[in-house]
Amino acid sequence: MEEFSKISFQEISKRDMLIIIKALEYTGENTKIPSFIELKDNIVTQLSKLANSTEEEFLEYLQK
Repeated sequence: MEEFSKISFQEISKRDMLIIIKALEYTGENTKIPSFIELKDNIVTQLSKLANSTEEEFLEYLQK
């Protein structure tokens, strides 16, 4: 197996990305483990920057 330090999201569909984000949020809220919320926030922040949009606009785009 090849080693890598970063993973690309370009092959993940909008629907799958939204499910990942919602799952991280749900898990963080229900387990009270902050790492899940932090990971969700980091993903949303990075992807919204790539899309040149606000985090709210990016989440709305995923939900369409």
